[in-house]
Amino acid sequence: MASVKLAIVYYSSTGTNYQLAQWAEEGGKQAGAETKILKVQELAPQAAIDSNPAWKAHVEATQHIPVVTKDDIVDADAIIFSTPTRFGNVAAQMKQFIDTLGGIWFEGKTANKVVSAMASAQNAHGGQEATILALYTTMYHWGAIVVAPGYTDQSAYTSGGNPYGTSVTVNQEGKIVENARDAVIHQAKRVVTVAGWVKNGLQGG
Repeated sequence: MASVKLAIVYYSSTGTNYQLAQWAEEGGKQAGAETKILKVQELAPQAAIDSNPAWKAHVEATQHIPVVTKDDIVDADAIIFSTPTRFGNVAAQMKQFIDTLGGIWFEGKTANKVVSAMASAQNAHGGQEATILALYTTMYHWGAIVVAPGYTDQSAYTSGGNPYGTSVTVNQEGKIVENARDAVIHQAKRVVTVAGWVKNGLQGG
């Protein structure tokens, strides 16, 4: 059977969700997936980016990461989204990209995608769970198959314990507080495993 195609779609201003995406890629590759990391288009004006040294540095450091397109979504068997929380919802950049996908949704091309999500915020109750659940609401409209990590691995207990998707807290120095790497890797492996079952079933395996 052909490898699962995993797209890891993220938005990050200063690097947290890019780090999560890299860990997800690591897990996806360990599970045998064909992986790609993709960023959503930045919407903020250059002046705003330039006013924050960490933001500017991250934008410059990730210029090599391709911007996601609707074709990437169509092509993927599985998608992991990673976004900072903005008032308990996904970042505007991520939402804007999702809002461009009405055409492929209408054509049924989002149905049966296996999806999962991750999130970050600056404090432990900053809306991470609400952000992931808000994104999953869209996925239900897609007809996608949501694969949450739940408590299927011990790593959930050292990474903050969010059953909906790995989420992290970022301290004042911009560092991730939780020990989240193993949880992200497990989440990615779980997504690829389920996507393999779905792909095999759809192909009549």
